[in-house]
Amino acid sequence: MVRIQVKHGGVHGDDDEKEFPYDCQSTATIEEISIDVTEISNLQSKIQGLALLLEPCLPIHGDPKVLPLIKALSEAKSYASKDQVSRNRPLSNYVLRDHIQSIEREFRVNFR
Repeated sequence: MVRIQVKHGGVHGDDDEKEFPYDCQSTATIEEISIDVTEISNLQSKIQGLALLLEPCLPIHGDPKVLPLIKALSEAKSYASKDQVSRNRPLSNYVLRDHIQSIEREFRVNFR
């Protein structure tokens, strides 16, 4: 198993910069790694986009039906954040997809 530290985006430490640990087999090809890393980055961007779109529309207090959506957004943002670097936890495209599906499911259930 090999751990790769992926860092991209942003200029001179801007907030747009993404960084995450990525684990792969030592036999993985550059093409396989680049596909996975690109997918993880795209999923991180999707989570950030959903948060930017939905959070301003959600009431902070009062409406209990939005709490599951707020929780799903919070968990997804936390998992996709650069904080995973300090915790030394690699990101998984499968887990990121699950978080996105959770956000979408909670949105469909509560905002029809």
